[in-house]
Amino acid sequence: MKVIVVDYGSQYTQLIARVIRELGYYSQVVQYDEEIDTSEIGAVVLSGGPASVYEENAPKLPKWFDRYKGKVLGICYGMQLVSHELGGIVERGEVAEYGRTEIELVDADLIFSQIEDKQTVWMSHGDHVKKLPMGFRVLAKSKDGIIAAATDDKRFWLLQFHPEVRHTVRGREIIGNFLSKICGLSANWNLEDFIKQKIEELKIQLSGKKVIAALSGGVDSSVACVLVHRAIGGNLLNVFVDHGLLRKNEENEVPRVFKQMLGLNLVKIDARELFLEKLKGVTDPERKRKIIGEQFIRVFEKQAQDYGATHLVQGTIYSDVIESAHSGKRTAAIKSHHNVGGLPERMNLEIVEPLRNLFKDEVRIVGEILGIPRSIIHRQPFPGPGLGVRIVGEITQEKLAILKEADSIFIDTLKETGWYEKTWQAFAVLLPVRSVGVRGDQRAYDYVLALRSVDSVEGMTADWSRLPHEVLDLVSRRILNTVKGIGRVVYDISSKPPATIEWE
Repeated sequence: MKVIVVDYGSQYTQLIARVIRELGYYSQVVQYDEEIDTSEIGAVVLSGGPASVYEENAPKLPKWFDRYKGKVLGICYGMQLVSHELGGIVERGEVAEYGRTEIELVDADLIFSQIEDKQTVWMSHGDHVKKLPMGFRVLAKSKDGIIAAATDDKRFWLLQFHPEVRHTVRGREIIGNFLSKICGLSANWNLEDFIKQKIEELKIQLSGKKVIAALSGGVDSSVACVLVHRAIGGNLLNVFVDHGLLRKNEENEVPRVFKQMLGLNLVKIDARELFLEKLKGVTDPERKRKIIGEQFIRVFEKQAQDYGATHLVQGTIYSDVIESAHSGKRTAAIKSHHNVGGLPERMNLEIVEPLRNLFKDEVRIVGEILGIPRSIIHRQPFPGPGLGVRIVGEITQEKLAILKEADSIFIDTLKETGWYEKTWQAFAVLLPVRSVGVRGDQRAYDYVLALRSVDSVEGMTADWSRLPHEVLDLVSRRILNTVKGIGRVVYDISSKPPATIEWE
């Protein structure tokens, strides 16, 4: 029995699905206007969203909702929508609640079983339920007196806060209580089941077809390629494109690892001149991403034509999808990714994205189950557009050479000091800024380099890494002493949100 998560446009929708999967229940995200079979649904969760339920074009309850007779958990917009549809009153409050908020339980219920009367939760709303529908009772209120939880004791359990985010201290337990104690479901799903199911789906989808895969050597594309290889074997050709925007020596290391260690069919294409020519004079980050995305596809189309392939495998994961606003009709766009929002309108290949609904940490677990070496699985994330989005401004050969060397020093130093696997992602960014300095007795005027290191789990939120001062000092001295063209090193202490992990 699966748990259906109805997406109303919240940035957290897939976090709900992910927490449910981590608790051991199979979850599936659907759009509110999508028609589905209700015969195998064990529970329904209505997500949050940016709309107001009283607006004329606000999204409604699904058309299949009346056919489904089981339990429902409404979160934020989901709570307001149920209340509005059943005769309650939802309005814009004088007090909005955002961020950490204290709530207090005022009545007992199984959803708060073994949870303290006072607890910290994560709120994100301007509207609130002023009056509940007939037959509902209040379970909890916030410190501002706003209804934080309610139920009708039959079908609906409603939460104004977000139990799916880590900032809600007992959020996982609340979701678990709903699924186990209220819905009576058994926690019997895991990522081994996902792998088996996905391989069977790929066998059916790609039966008798020749398939080409975009292999970058990163975690996501590596796992995607191995997963598809398990399904169709020799009908998969992995293509590694050297676009000139790779990390130092990567154009040689990646093909060696995947041919020798994993035994995959692999061809390497040198497209450095093509990509750099197309990017000449381009400074806008969105244009860069779209140019890189389109050139990737054109290179693969040619290779696919030579190979006779009809499908292209990509390592797209959910953080790529949601930031490119492809997770739902009402999700806000943040930036394009070369393998989602950066795709050209006209393509001759059908896209296969086996990891599209998984987060980075889940992808790593899948990779470990598939037997991919730790050196690949625990490699830090690297963007599809490569160093193209780590050179702010125009991309040139000179800047690429400078950044590759500096970035390599940063990563090597983190490995040497034991900090590489303690951080989620670390890299260097070359800024379009020059700074006055002194080398010997001469005036220097060289580039500024920013170091960036963040701690995260799924990439949707991130905090800057508290690297020791002595590590930062060591990195800075090594870069300034050995990399010609850099005259100043700074450290980025911005979190996501409001910043993104990458600079562009």
